[in-house]
Amino acid sequence: MRIALFEPDIAGNVGTILRTAACFGVPVDLIEPMGFPWGDRALRRAKMDYAAAGDVTRHVDWAGFLAAQARQPARLVLATTRGAVDLWDARFRPHDLLLFGSEGAGVPDHVHDRADLRVRIPMRAGFRSLNVAISAGIILSEAMRQTRGQAA
Repeated sequence: MRIALFEPDIAGNVGTILRTAACFGVPVDLIEPMGFPWGDRALRRAKMDYAAAGDVTRHVDWAGFLAAQARQPARLVLATTRGAVDLWDARFRPHDLLLFGSEGAGVPDHVHDRADLRVRIPMRAGFRSLNVAISAGIILSEAMRQTRGQAA
């Protein structure tokens, strides 16, 4: 299981996701460009003392990320408000790569179309989306529950 963040905008959200991933022993891929300089004070504050325990790989762009994934293929599971499968109906696998879009724009169509599985978190009518860090925690938790935390 891995988490990938596509062109994240907000350092605090990335820091929160890195902290969550470190707690669960899940590696994180950051797909640049990011909307903040790496090492930003807000990012450090959100990671707190978990920074050393995290496994983070940075990719210069989407093409670089795909090239790296070709060496270690995984099913790409996209969290999206345009998802075809409700989280409760999704079936996760231990080697899944959970992809989350940027806070402001999500992912472009070519990234959306590349996903092997698109998952949405069911919400009350009239609500658009959750914070990306909250979404990552919810989806990661369900994926880990289903796979019993099996490492990739």
